[in-house]
Amino acid sequence: MAQLMGGSLFSYAPVGFHPSKTEAVASYCRVSGLTKLHSFQELGAKTCEIHGNSIASNRAGVLQLNKKSVIQAILQSEREIETTNGIGTRGLRGQLNKVVLAYSGGLDTSVIVPWLRENYGCEVVCFTADVGQGAKELEGLEKKARASGACQLVVKDLKEEFVSDFIFPCLRAGAIYERKYLLGTSMARPVIAKAMVDVAKEVGADAVSHGCTGKGNDQVRFELAFFALNPNLNVVAPWREWDITGREDAIEYAKKHNIPVPVTKKSIYSRDRNLWHLSHEGDVLEDPANEPKKDMYMMSTDPEDAPNEPEYVEIGIVRGLPVSVNGEVLSPASLLAKVNEIGGKHGIGRIDMVENRLVGMKSRGVYETPGGTILFAATRELESLTLDRETIQVKDSLALKYAELVYAGRWFDPLRESMDAFMEKITETTTGSATLKLYKGSVHVASRRSLYSLYREDISSFENGQIYNQADADGFIRLYGLPTRVRAMLHKDL
Repeated sequence: MAQLMGGSLFSYAPVGFHPSKTEAVASYCRVSGLTKLHSFQELGAKTCEIHGNSIASNRAGVLQLNKKSVIQAILQSEREIETTNGIGTRGLRGQLNKVVLAYSGGLDTSVIVPWLRENYGCEVVCFTADVGQGAKELEGLEKKARASGACQLVVKDLKEEFVSDFIFPCLRAGAIYERKYLLGTSMARPVIAKAMVDVAKEVGADAVSHGCTGKGNDQVRFELAFFALNPNLNVVAPWREWDITGREDAIEYAKKHNIPVPVTKKSIYSRDRNLWHLSHEGDVLEDPANEPKKDMYMMSTDPEDAPNEPEYVEIGIVRGLPVSVNGEVLSPASLLAKVNEIGGKHGIGRIDMVENRLVGMKSRGVYETPGGTILFAATRELESLTLDRETIQVKDSLALKYAELVYAGRWFDPLRESMDAFMEKITETTTGSATLKLYKGSVHVASRRSLYSLYREDISSFENGQIYNQADADGFIRLYGLPTRVRAMLHKDL
């Protein structure tokens, strides 16, 4: 598909967090030794908000427009559809007023702009979400959108929302798809789709569009989100409609419509990057028998080349959500960026898997999730102290279904939301810290601490104590093993 290149405890409110409940906060501070919590502003939080036809942002390196400015489309040939008061004539396939397009600036989405205008007689508003793919991917988007015939470009910084409202709930739930996949792309699509619906309302659009192929999962993820958030919006999926079959066809279409073809070096891999992960598909990876090439990876050092000395990292956690790294309280996006850097240096988080796509086929992908791998390990180790056996078993069983729902694009499904409420409740006491040892691609727990720990050294010790009398085990084993004894007696009699 056309890719969308797509914490201070008191300073932000993650899903289910109640600032008024201070007991867990105070406990965490005592465990971790923190004495000062900074405000969100002091942490340098980035803000970005849409105001009608423009964008306001204080983020360096990202497109900045005056709040009242509008990017006017440049009509480059007589073939372009003329509009009056923003309403175009009927296109080849029908009539739409205005379409919000998920836009990356690559070849596919650059071609989709004139295709939408030609086939639906509509204005096209290009929308780009910043989910941590890197400032380089956002450079020059205004010029590209203008050259393609878009009437407007909106760029929105979604990084903090992405981490706090989408990534962290999955982390708290322990959601992993098919034993390995940490859902990097799956979590990004609903936050982007949600923003597209918001933009459609702002600009008065009656349709949304994406560049997903008909073979992938993303088309489902986008469209289920659209259905859930605004079922009245029309959805246009060009790859399921047009005659373009590949890159060469797209280039020819662009030339025919006087659309400058983006001059970029085409990667042999299909990649999707955001603040959580980087995925690689295609080329030699299409054969599961082929080992990934060493130069393919971009977020992580080869474990063989990683430092020869291990590094210890402490993750502070409150109510099941990470809040600090090595005692430094950070906003969600800043925290993830920091652990990405630490984990990437040590070659952490490389996953090679063959997964079952929602549409039925198997696909092979390689993922880099350095920070996510560290955070999953930390929360899991802390839960070993704070959750009892039955709770862990139920939580793990629900985590499988939670991951399946997210992978299948059902983020806004009432079932996932209900399961999330359970996860929030069950992790109320998961507060403390876990220290991990990172070394050449491996993550090992070094220590776990929590004031809510169910582990009691005086009980677990081999020495007799007042609470646990070893002699009590005799009667317990006899009762617990009674079904086994009865079954054996039956077989003996037969």
